[in-house]
Amino acid sequence: MTGSGHSFTPTAVSDGVLLRPGGLTAIRSVDAAAGTVTVEAGCPLSVLNAELLARGLSLANMGDIQVQTVAGATQTGTHGTGRDVGGMAAQIAGLELVLADGCIVNCSVDSPSGGLSLPGATGLFDAARVGLGALGIVTAVTFSVVPAFLLEAREEPMTWSRVISELDELTSDNEHFEFYWFPYSEGCLTKRNNRSDGPARPVPRWRYWLDDEFLTNTVFNATNQLGRRVPAVIPTVNSLAARALGSRTYIDAAYRVFTSPRRVRFKEQEYAVPRAALSDVLAEVKAVIQRRDWRISFPIEVRVTPSDNLWLSTAYGRDSAYIAFHVFHPSPHEAYFTEVEAIMTAVGGRPHWGKMHTRDAEYLARGYPKFGDFVALRNAVDPDRRFGNPYLTQVLGS
Repeated sequence: MTGSGHSFTPTAVSDGVLLRPGGLTAIRSVDAAAGTVTVEAGCPLSVLNAELLARGLSLANMGDIQVQTVAGATQTGTHGTGRDVGGMAAQIAGLELVLADGCIVNCSVDSPSGGLSLPGATGLFDAARVGLGALGIVTAVTFSVVPAFLLEAREEPMTWSRVISELDELTSDNEHFEFYWFPYSEGCLTKRNNRSDGPARPVPRWRYWLDDEFLTNTVFNATNQLGRRVPAVIPTVNSLAARALGSRTYIDAAYRVFTSPRRVRFKEQEYAVPRAALSDVLAEVKAVIQRRDWRISFPIEVRVTPSDNLWLSTAYGRDSAYIAFHVFHPSPHEAYFTEVEAIMTAVGGRPHWGKMHTRDAEYLARGYPKFGDFVALRNAVDPDRRFGNPYLTQVLGS
């Protein structure tokens, strides 16, 4: 089953039957008293977010875009940034799955096996929430939701040295903190999002158009096109962009603060590293970029999440920091991604399941304590690999 096609990895690529979720988009039920919503697999996050807000509800945390389907986002481990609340899959309270033999199971916190009596079935719920589509076809997801809330967003430029020296404080003092560093410069853009009692003060329409559409998308696309043709200008452009960043503060509904429009196409690699290793890893990344002649036009994005207990979650069992590397979509990425990937893997980094990487089952088995249990469960529910493909063979083994 494919989703919206957002992943950079061939997670859903098939040379056999490919299912599309366009007929599974309904919001089946909303139980405000219980704090749950059940939505079908192909429902776009943008639709879910708007419907929840209309009912006075919200997801507690989410990523920074909302174009994915709910199943695609959760099965690949989509996350945002948060001190207290983890990624989207950590907010799942139940899953409806179609297994390889055609049976439909519903697993949840209260029924982790979904009624299956197969070996390892008691771990089905914790395995399937980030399941890569390897255990079955997700047809519906039940999320735990919270009353709708406002976030105050504080966006502010800071120097690299200040961000690094205050990193522990910035991540512990704010509910949601992230930053972007512009290579070849000392400039970072920081974003701090914290709950607010209001009243709402959204970004004015003219400012939204100027900042989020014109500068962040139209102008940024133009500078990337220029950098592709004349790579020598990229350090200068990055330095100018870092110095030109302005501050703004606004208050709005949570999903409008968490998410942003992203219209410039790119390729991406992202790794989760132990939170305690973040400062040292970032120093190595900065040093290697300064030594190389890669001409990176995209900023590097840094986020954090708490640990969780989902077997193949990149945050399983450890507080994690996420470092995302991007290049403009027609630009070469191999040398850049290969060298920074070596830095990530040296500290036990875990690749985002939907982003470009070269890790295989041998490496991943060392990095995930429950990897063997996941593979054993996969053997039990899909012994003939009806849901297999080359990417799953790469990351899970045959």
